[in-house]
Amino acid sequence: MTPVQYHYGKFPPAELDWKALIPLIGPASAALARYDGTLNAVPNPNVLLSPLATQEAVLSSKIEGTVTTITEVLKFEAEGPATEKSPEKEADIKEVLNYRKAMRHAVDALKELPLCKRVIKDAHRILLEGVRGKEKARGEYRRGPNWIGPAGCPIEQASFVSISADKLPDGMSAWEKFIHAEAPDLLVQLAILHAEFEALHPFMDGNGRIGRMFVPLFLFKTGLLRYPTFYISEFFERNRDEYYERLQGVSRGDAWTEWCAFFLRAVKTQAEGNQAKAAAILSLYQSKMTWIAELTRSQFAVHTLDFVFRRPIFESSQFTQQKEIPTPTAHRILKLLREKGMLKVLREASGRRPALMAFRELLNIVEGHEAF
Repeated sequence: MTPVQYHYGKFPPAELDWKALIPLIGPASAALARYDGTLNAVPNPNVLLSPLATQEAVLSSKIEGTVTTITEVLKFEAEGPATEKSPEKEADIKEVLNYRKAMRHAVDALKELPLCKRVIKDAHRILLEGVRGKEKARGEYRRGPNWIGPAGCPIEQASFVSISADKLPDGMSAWEKFIHAEAPDLLVQLAILHAEFEALHPFMDGNGRIGRMFVPLFLFKTGLLRYPTFYISEFFERNRDEYYERLQGVSRGDAWTEWCAFFLRAVKTQAEGNQAKAAAILSLYQSKMTWIAELTRSQFAVHTLDFVFRRPIFESSQFTQQKEIPTPTAHRILKLLREKGMLKVLREASGRRPALMAFRELLNIVEGHEAF
């Protein structure tokens, strides 16, 4: 089979079938606005929705073949790298943690910079720091050919061959220029930008993850969302075959409209799913705030709740050694939360090894099923 070649001279698309897209734009925009309204009601999205950010990192990495779960990642964070894990599993987890770290760095950078190539390069540098692919020019555009296909396949057996290295700088400049161009609709503009980035494949590794990371960054920077907390990888993972087919269709047959339609459906579906989870998390936070305050009769109820939302899997010593809560009070609160069933013990204390605990209700919302 002849590989699909990059679509030279066809970005941005000369025309789209707006009659096909307009019926999809309204529902996608409305779903996104409802989700944004829910975000606005969340008192501290960076704390309350942090488990969802980890799940996005897990799912975006999963599309690229990384095999781990949000539970494994959170346990690794709690226990540290000293636990017994295979080198492959530890590498998978570190890739997810790097994704989350790169996303946070990019969000901080946008406080001072426009959404540009520099932000993307810096995110890529962090994404590959100390993990597989670290030798592949972190934060630098590739200087040779790049293609997509089975692992280790020669270019002749690839399914897609990206833009040539000598044309890549101009291609990325055109992509950056289009970020800031006037467009009839921002979501369609985002769809085109995501597809073009994946087609350019500017780095030797990590292109898919950076391309999906770009989605919430664009939504945030353009004001479509107040916070860069939009988790689209769940839809792409669930529809992985169509995701890749629609992307390749752009280069194979100039199928920009079909890709944009798929992307708009992804935004609508994921906005609805994100809203449901965010609303459930907010409801849980509000109900637990009252419950913990009444249970503990403590002025540290807010600190307690914020801790377990930020770290839904943790070692008991991490809670009791907080500076915000006196140690005797922290021990008393933890004992009460365990006795009343809010916390599930994943590992009992043994010797100098503290107990490992999980905030099961929050994790079940994030997982989407009764995982705990």
